[in-house]
Amino acid sequence: MLKVRTTAAFEESTASKILDLVENAAARKSKSEAFISKFARIYTPIVCYSALALAVLPPLFLLLTGADMAGVWRDWLLRACTFLVISCPCAVVISVPLSFFAGLGGASSRGILIKGSNYLEALAGVTTVAFDKTGTITKGNFEVTAVHHSPFTEETLLELAAHAECRSSHPISLSLQRACHRPLDRTRVSDVAEISGHGVTAKVGEHTVAVGNERLMNKLGISFLPCHHVGTILHVAVDGAYAGHIVIRDELKDHARETMAALKKMGVRRTVMLTGDRKAVAEQVAKEVGITDFQAELLPQDKVAAVEALLAEGKGLAFVGDGINDAPVLARADIGIAMGALGSDAAIEAADVVLMDDDPLKIAQAMGIARKCLRIVKENIWFALGVKAICLLLSALGLANMWLAIGADVGVMVLAVLNAIRCLVVRKG
Repeated sequence: MLKVRTTAAFEESTASKILDLVENAAARKSKSEAFISKFARIYTPIVCYSALALAVLPPLFLLLTGADMAGVWRDWLLRACTFLVISCPCAVVISVPLSFFAGLGGASSRGILIKGSNYLEALAGVTTVAFDKTGTITKGNFEVTAVHHSPFTEETLLELAAHAECRSSHPISLSLQRACHRPLDRTRVSDVAEISGHGVTAKVGEHTVAVGNERLMNKLGISFLPCHHVGTILHVAVDGAYAGHIVIRDELKDHARETMAALKKMGVRRTVMLTGDRKAVAEQVAKEVGITDFQAELLPQDKVAAVEALLAEGKGLAFVGDGINDAPVLARADIGIAMGALGSDAAIEAADVVLMDDDPLKIAQAMGIARKCLRIVKENIWFALGVKAICLLLSALGLANMWLAIGADVGVMVLAVLNAIRCLVVRKG
């Protein structure tokens, strides 16, 4: 027998939102596509009037000079028709959007959902990448490794802390609940208050329990003992008195180091980690994975301020995050990249790129796809316009026939489309 609980309507589910993102990705045009649309609106009338002028003006001039008109009108009309066929902008108008469609499709086949070709184009120009730590660079699989300076037994302190955190779905809270090794009685918990960037206070049975960082202890006016161990440190106070601290460690993601090396190889000048964790933890993680800079002990609003400062230094900033508190930063960055498997709905909604398997190495792969796609777009534009410019000149001089015109139109279009299809081919990595 199956028991199923519906938590949201299908239209509000993550799967529905992701399908909607994929379906509407083509609606967001890149600068290149917008340029081609404007170019076609200006280019088409110009070549039509030029063809008309080529068919009418030279024969009229020759007629006024008294030249023999036998076959002149036919000759110049043929030149005008040839000119018109050559000038058709099909190769550019078709191949450029097709290149972006193929790029979006190729990325999707690798579990990288890009919400539009404008974001694909912006991704190609990224020179600075900022990361959240938990769930992005690290796995978010926290484990309690030690309890220090507590007047209570280790089991009692963990039980009180786990009950205080039991209403939270944060990975640290879940690690406390696992470390408790016994079912939690949530009926004992009341008056829960979560203080952003600080921690949690709650009534657990007859005790008032506070669990959080040093800022929470300072806010409550409780003296605490600093911890020199590397890891996430949770200070605990019971009934207004300090009750010790809990050391929690997280694991690096498998490809975290490879990701930083790959980004550096691709020309990303700066990688920055923005985290609310302690400076010692941030410093160790940054050193282990090869991040060039980090900022620690940040509140959600501090992350936004840090991103604003990075944006002020120049364009091309991508931010990678997964939590609901990362949503404002994801929306503010030039490109927001969310971890889709473990990420919150708010992060997925705010981001421009979603990595469905939470593998950070896909960031470098997404940038590679974007750069390849943009390179192919430029190749198609220059190839098509270059061939047409030469053939138009030959046509005006009477050195091009209709066969050359058809080759310059249909032939160039076929070659440009075949080149655009290369965007579908994505190397594994």
